[in-house]
Amino acid sequence: MKITLTGSLGHIGKPLAATLVQKGHAVKVISSNPEKQKDIEALGAKAAIGSMEDVDFLSATFAGADIVYTMIAGGNYFNPDFDPMAYCSKIGNNYAQALKHAGVKRVVHLSSIGAHLEKGSGLILSHRAAEDILRNLRDVDITFVRPVGFYYNLNVFIPSIKNQGFITANYGADDNLVWVSPVDIAAAIVKEIETSPVHRKVVYVASDELTGNETAGILGAAIGKPGLKWILVSDEQRLHDLKAAGMNPTIAAGLVEMYSAQHSGLLMEDYYRNKPILGKVKLADFAKEFAATYNKS
Repeated sequence: MKITLTGSLGHIGKPLAATLVQKGHAVKVISSNPEKQKDIEALGAKAAIGSMEDVDFLSATFAGADIVYTMIAGGNYFNPDFDPMAYCSKIGNNYAQALKHAGVKRVVHLSSIGAHLEKGSGLILSHRAAEDILRNLRDVDITFVRPVGFYYNLNVFIPSIKNQGFITANYGADDNLVWVSPVDIAAAIVKEIETSPVHRKVVYVASDELTGNETAGILGAAIGKPGLKWILVSDEQRLHDLKAAGMNPTIAAGLVEMYSAQHSGLLMEDYYRNKPILGKVKLADFAKEFAATYNKS
């Protein structure tokens, strides 16, 4: 098949492109960075260098594809002018226009856990908005892939561990947390691409399920801090900490609301109604990468 991928060679894009090429598909990878062209071509894929904000470029690049994989990259949470909702809506609309102009009939879109919610999910509402935009494409079969918490997001706790000796957040501790590896997400996307299309489909992806304290214990053992604890703090305290770190106040509030919804169980309700088979990469595997990052920081 002819497959076009957005997302360049990121955490998901690189293993996704490599696997699809190995399986014999004709793969085109979109990147905004000209320096990525040689890396894309080294995988055996074709590079398309341009901007997600250029509808004409997207339309031309999507043309002829049997399937397009779309995703919306996160922005700079410390940029005071960055508006995640506006950005996701803009890129979602660009994708919708380009898919329509190019006549693409099948899409796999990377969304997020919690995108089923119409309110109370904080930053996840931007993913909900993008899903809603794409759902309006009547003649396109779309699979919405909704991963859970990415392992590498745990790296955000490294300063807290180094400075305070524990993890603090407004979720976790005794909460059951569900984590995912980009490698397992890529595998799930490949599976969907090679599965017969359904007009509208939602697929959840997860790799491991552990409590916050179990998560902390595994990470702690990997960095030589056995007994590392995950301390639950109030929404107000977490919001104060994020603002004090220089995060955009609106984004900080969205993160706090998102994790508060995870703590209450609201964010995970649809996941547990449609629970997937867990992937191969476990937290113990990621802990080795976490330790390497920790030791370099």
